[in-house]
Parts: sequence; structure tokens; C-alpha cells
Amino acid sequence: MGMTMTEKILARHAGLDTVVPGQLVKCRVDLVLANDITGAPAIVEFDKIGRPVFDRDKIALVPDHFIPNKDIKSAEQAKALRDFAKKHAITHYWEVGRMGIEHVLLPEEGLVAPGELIIGADSHTCTYGALGAFATGVGHTDAGASMATGDTWFKVPSAIKVELTGKPQKWVSGKDVILTLIGMIGVEGARYQALEFTGPGVAALSLADRFTIANMAVEAGAKNGIFPVDIAAENYLAARVTRPYTAVAADPDAVYERTVAIDLGSLVPTVALPHLPENVKPAADLAHIAIDQAVIGSCTNGRLDDLAQAAAIIDGRKIHPDVRAIVIPGTQQIYSEALVRGYIAAFIRAGAVVSTPTCGPCLGGYMGILAAGERAVSTTNRNFRGRMGHADSEVYLASPAVAAASAVAGHIADPREVMK
Repeated sequence: MGMTMTEKILARHAGLDTVVPGQLVKCRVDLVLANDITGAPAIVEFDKIGRPVFDRDKIALVPDHFIPNKDIKSAEQAKALRDFAKKHAITHYWEVGRMGIEHVLLPEEGLVAPGELIIGADSHTCTYGALGAFATGVGHTDAGASMATGDTWFKVPSAIKVELTGKPQKWVSGKDVILTLIGMIGVEGARYQALEFTGPGVAALSLADRFTIANMAVEAGAKNGIFPVDIAAENYLAARVTRPYTAVAADPDAVYERTVAIDLGSLVPTVALPHLPENVKPAADLAHIAIDQAVIGSCTNGRLDDLAQAAAIIDGRKIHPDVRAIVIPGTQQIYSEALVRGYIAAFIRAGAVVSTPTCGPCLGGYMGILAAGERAVSTTNRNFRGRMGHADSEVYLASPAVAAASAVAGHIADPREVMK
């Protein structure tokens, strides 16, 4: 019996020839990730073990959630991460001014490669499946233990095949793909399963699209999301990864729980209404919903392609007078390139504010908190009640194109409405 991409990676890292769904396996890890929120408690658990780090080159510490520090508590969390990195000579630690949002930064820095096994004390670690890796979020206890031992255990997940065909229409991107999928199967539709994206439609998706889709696999309950490695992925990796790696491909007779088919050409700009990512409707049907805020950024949509998409709509226009528009590049490198390309100037001329790279508003931390009764269109990944501020506020999830169009229109807008 053949194996899925996910099963092959887990088998290899467990030192086994084959694995099957439901099997418990102990695997070596290629990278352990923690941020300023999860890192401090992970360090507490690590210290209980009383061992040195398993490999200072295979731990990544990224202060990004409340960075730059918003208060004394966040400063203390960041200091704990900084002190640990210095004490153990951690290779991959980024300070303010050099950092970025973790799930944008790590692929950019070449720390993610096909066939690797990556765990992170953050649920959106599954982002790295876009590059053919098995990547998943873990609790801070597991992260702390793995920093000492270099391994952790998994129950091998069964898998759902997502068969992609066709090519997306203009203004349709990866965010619309994943919101459509979550709308089809629900937020528990892939609970503790692997979402394996396949089919000829994969080639029609940019790497930015794939990162967005893999990032939100967890919003369908998935253990991980993973893409095959094609020429586009290889080109992305060639500029960043210097170490050898071995990509995996699913066997022709791999067993899947089910197959979900999506014709990319049939998709339209899509929005997830409060308070679940599965509550999806076409953006064109929501023009009656006025907004107070638009957020473009986050680990889901803070890449250069995302900013380019938003800038194409905003450039030469003005943010609606009733809307606060917040743009957050995913890393300093992206910020710098966006400056060179004129995106930042376009946002500022339009009346948007451009922030340092941070997760801040996504988790209701800072840099865009909502008051009671306010509505935001956001390119982030969750719209649970109170996610971005007051429990009586509302978050509408959308692509950078929809968020930009909505910021200009003052209400939820299909980009085609603004770009007439």
C-alpha cells in the first residue's frame, strides 16, 4: 500500500519504512520554533529537563507577536527569549529591526525545505507545507522538550486529497481558495488530518498563494497542509536553501479518506463572515456591510505579492474617510522591497498607515484593536468572537485585494467594483 506525502515524511523521520494512519511514532525534528508569547513558557519546560539544547542551529526564536514591546509584560517575555538565545548561542534569533512575522520570515531565510519535519509553538506553523515540508503547531511543553531532545511524537494523520484544477480569475488568490475549501468542509472538516493539495491547478498558484493556503489548513482542523514540490517551488528554494533536501511525492496508490475537488476558475473573491472561517460568501454579495477598519498583512497575507495586490487597487485612490487602513509587511526585507517598488508610498498617499512587521492586530494584541460594534475586513486567519478586540466587534476574513477594495469603498467590496 502506498503512502501520502505526510506519511512518507513521518516514516523517514521515525526511521521506519512505512507508517499508517493512527500509528504512534517518535520522530526527529529538523527545526523547533517559538515566538515571544510561546517561547517564555517553553523555556520554563526546557529548564526543567536540565539538558543543553539538542542543536543550536535547529532552533528558531522569533519575537513577533507583541514586538516592538507594547507594555512591560511583553518586554519581559521578549527579554526571556533574548536571554535564552544568548545563553545557548542560538543561531536563528532575530531582534527588532531584523525580525519579521515568523511564518513569513523562516521560509524567506531558507530555514524550511521539502521533506523536512518542523514543529512550532504556534498553530500556523503548518504554513511551511507550501514547500513540501511536514510542519505543525505544538504546545509550549512539547516545544520546550524538543529543544532539549530533538524529537517528539505524533499520531500519523489520515489524509484528505484536495484536487485543484483550472486557473484563478483576476483578483482571485490563495485566500479565496482556502476560504472556499473551509466553507465546503467546515472548521472541523479535516480534524487531525493532513490536507494534501494536488492536481494540475497547483501550477497556477504562486508560492504566496500556497503559503496562504497551507497557513489556514489549521482553520479546517487539519494537522498539516502540504503541497508537492514543482518547478515554482524549486525556483523559490534555489535562492534561499543551500543544504541538501529530499522532496517527497504521494504514491499513486496512496490512501485518502476522501477527495475534495476545486475548480480554481470557478472561484470568486470570497469573504468569511463572523464568527467562523467556514461562514463564507462572495464579496460581491456583501456591499451592504460598512466597515471601520481594514488590515492587510499577517503571517497569512503579509508577503510581497500580497502588498502588490493591495497596492494595485489602492494606488491613485483614497482610503474611505470612515475607514482606518493598516498595512503590515511580513518582514523587514519585504518592507524594504515594497519601498523600492513604490507600494509603501502608494499606501501612505492613500491615507493608510504602514506598520513595522508584527502579528499585533491578528490576535487582538495591539496595532489595530476594535471597539464594541466596530467591523474590520482583515487578511488575517481567524475571525472568532473577540479575536481582534471587543467581543462585540466583527472580523471579516478576506484576501488583500478584497481588503484593499473595501478600504477604498468603505464597505465590503469585490475588487472588480473598485477597478471598473
